[in-house]
Amino acid sequence: MTSMQLVFGISALLSLAAILLMALVLFDRLAPLTAARLGLALERRRSGLGLRSAEVPGFTMPYLEGGTGEPLLLIHGFGGDKDNFTRVARFLTPHYRVICPDLPGFGDASRDAGASYGMAEQAERLRALLDQIAPGRVHLGGNSMGGFIAARFAAAYPERVASLWLLDAVGTEASNASEVVQHYLASGEMPLLLRQEEDVDAMVEACTHRRPFLPYSVLTMLGRRGVADFALHTSIMRQLAGAQPLQSLPQCAAMPALVVWGEQDKILHPAGAAAFAALFPRSRTVMMPDVGHLPMFEAPKRCAQDYLAFRRGQA
Repeated sequence: MTSMQLVFGISALLSLAAILLMALVLFDRLAPLTAARLGLALERRRSGLGLRSAEVPGFTMPYLEGGTGEPLLLIHGFGGDKDNFTRVARFLTPHYRVICPDLPGFGDASRDAGASYGMAEQAERLRALLDQIAPGRVHLGGNSMGGFIAARFAAAYPERVASLWLLDAVGTEASNASEVVQHYLASGEMPLLLRQEEDVDAMVEACTHRRPFLPYSVLTMLGRRGVADFALHTSIMRQLAGAQPLQSLPQCAAMPALVVWGEQDKILHPAGAAAFAALFPRSRTVMMPDVGHLPMFEAPKRCAQDYLAFRRGQA
């Protein structure tokens, strides 16, 4: 092949790549919900996760599952869903059986405007789910509200929990000392509550320190779902804000726990890390610089490495 033929070949490949990229961008814009579903399906496949579903009293709970080994159940936070853990799961499924459910009222789980979504009620729904799909001891993790629910579950059923992984968790007065939470308590305004689709940008800015790339299709899906759930989520946020903070947990004193906090968390105050460490005397604390409210999403590989090291230390 001559140098001229090589140049023309490279030029043709670049032109083809540009056309394909333009087609993807147009598809992302013109059919955002379909594009978002296909993109999420690809992310799940790369992480070794498959979609399943279970019925608990009053609700359908879809969940992602993949990998083999000891079960690790990961619980998303307020306004989130099972895919909040898809990226970090890529580094965990080679070691554990990873399970990521949608909590009732969120994601693709069913909704009931007349039901209670308090922390105790959500913990009971997790128990009903685990009774079906992982009836023995499990390792439990949770982000934000999911961390609160994980701690409540551990306090109610310590015999079912082998260890805890708490990522920027709600549940202590120190966690709630952030400007965002204090502003919500004073005004009722919260970036996690979306009145209109455009509010999704403010939500992403509030939840992350260095905003990761999210395609138009995913932002559109999150925005439309948030607006549709505004009334229900406003009610759930009131229940969450009114929940009693976690007190001393003597039944969990021997439970290993990894407490993780993004140092640039704007939603919950980083002082919450020390408060959770005091509740779990056998805990290890990791503060993550240049990370906000979603460590498992913003820095998935680093987050997984810390967790794998924690589990090796417990072996």
